[in-house]
Amino acid sequence: MKAIVTGGAGFIGSHLVEELILNGAEVHVLDNMISGHIDHVHPDAIIHTEDICSKEAGRTIIKVKPDVVFHLAAQADVARSILDPQYDADVNINGTINMLKACQEASIKKLIFSSTSGVYGNLQKDLISENDPTGPISYYGLSKLSAEAYIRLFHQLYGLEYTILRYGNVYGPRQTAKGEGGVVAVFLEKLKKGLPLSIHGDGEQTRDFIYVKDIVRANIASVNHGNQETIQVSTAQKTSVNQLLSMLTQIHGTAVDTVHSVGRTGDIKHSCLDNKKARQLLNWYPKADIFQGLSETYSYSN
Repeated sequence: MKAIVTGGAGFIGSHLVEELILNGAEVHVLDNMISGHIDHVHPDAIIHTEDICSKEAGRTIIKVKPDVVFHLAAQADVARSILDPQYDADVNINGTINMLKACQEASIKKLIFSSTSGVYGNLQKDLISENDPTGPISYYGLSKLSAEAYIRLFHQLYGLEYTILRYGNVYGPRQTAKGEGGVVAVFLEKLKKGLPLSIHGDGEQTRDFIYVKDIVRANIASVNHGNQETIQVSTAQKTSVNQLLSMLTQIHGTAVDTVHSVGRTGDIKHSCLDNKKARQLLNWYPKADIFQGLSETYSYSN
């Protein structure tokens, strides 16, 4: 198999590249290196330092003619999307359109798209399914939802095969506290520096934390399964920020100082995703429990 991974030098992308190469694939990385790290990329990958919005990136897809494009490159910072919605839309919507046009011209077999639980917004439901209404409360969530709609329409108009994967809150080794960095990466960086951990609001907000290697397995399963489907990749387990703090304290081995601040604009209070569809259509299930995943991530960061 020949694959292109956009954002392949990033947090999730670099893990995916590694696994694809271990499985014998020829892998091309398409990354502008703004937030990616070239030292995280497997040495056997072929690197193209290009932006997904550029003509050069489109030409690379047409020239390489991959079997599959894993489209992970994105502006993934919720706070930045609120401050600069135009930049967010340029990358996440226009960049995706540019990739779709190139995929159509190259007659690729399939596009696998990394989306987000952020498309649902503040949906007041214990367990969210793929059929629940979307209502983003950040421009990031809105741009990802718009990109999904373009992907579906490209299939209707041109027959481009796809699977859309909506992730829970991904964490793991190589995640930075900047950009797409979630609370786990932020907390671990503070622990490493001996700084107090900042809790936004009361700390009772919950997330569905999913380990990066489980996300990689879902992407690879989507190569041959889940055509024209939108599938949630999650643990279907709620973990509050306070519970996360308790586990990290246990792993760290000493007491951790905390500072409380007000909640942030665009932040979702509760998010937990049903993963029945992923189990049924992808024959996938999460292998890493939260404590195990946190322990591995902590060991990597220290």
